[in-house]
Amino acid sequence: MTSQISTPADTIESATTVEPAVRARQLQLDGRRGRIFGPVDLTIPAGSLNLVTGPAGSGKTSLLLTLVGRMRPNRGSDLEVLGRRLPAHAQSVQRRSSAVGIHGLDDLDEEVTVAATVRERQAWLAPWYEIVRTRDDAGVAAVCEPVFGDSPAPRARQLVHELDEADNLMLRIALAMLVRPQLLVVDDIDSLHDTDGRRRVWEALHGLADAGTTVIVAATSAGELSRLGWAVLPNHFPLSTH
Repeated sequence: MTSQISTPADTIESATTVEPAVRARQLQLDGRRGRIFGPVDLTIPAGSLNLVTGPAGSGKTSLLLTLVGRMRPNRGSDLEVLGRRLPAHAQSVQRRSSAVGIHGLDDLDEEVTVAATVRERQAWLAPWYEIVRTRDDAGVAAVCEPVFGDSPAPRARQLVHELDEADNLMLRIALAMLVRPQLLVVDDIDSLHDTDGRRRVWEALHGLADAGTTVIVAATSAGELSRLGWAVLPNHFPLSTH
């Protein structure tokens, strides 16, 4: 099975004036059972919001993981991310990127508090000699504010399993942003069942892109984009299998 992404003409035009965050030519990935995705050609400008769509089995998750240096593409693939060639400079790209919504990669312990979750992530990122204390409501809000914006942030003592789907995903995005990534990939956004919740997440991702982070989102279809009411929609890259 092969996959193909066609870069929209307006994206190609904008990429000529904005340094691309991602440039891929003949990008492919094979697994034990054959082709996972590819060949893929795409150019993604820095600081843009982008949507990759495709049915189950089209390789969307694997593509996202490849773009952030977590999976190694086939030999002969031409891939440059954040100005670094992959897979040769995978570690450098990993340090400058974050991935959210990928099962087994950023799952949260649902039986602990939000404050404990935030502290664990901050302690992991802090120098070994720094004491990281558990945050109160204000401390949690400060971590969440770049993503939650005007929406209420989770309470410090709230258990993770008490969060609704959108708040859970937005908390994971907020934690991912603690490393100040240049590239953020978010998988399976349409797994959120609540339409208003998906809208909140899209608005948050729009804000991160406006602030300079390149954001790539994966979903099964692009149908919901027409309901956002934005004057400028995300760049759309359909990933098909045939």
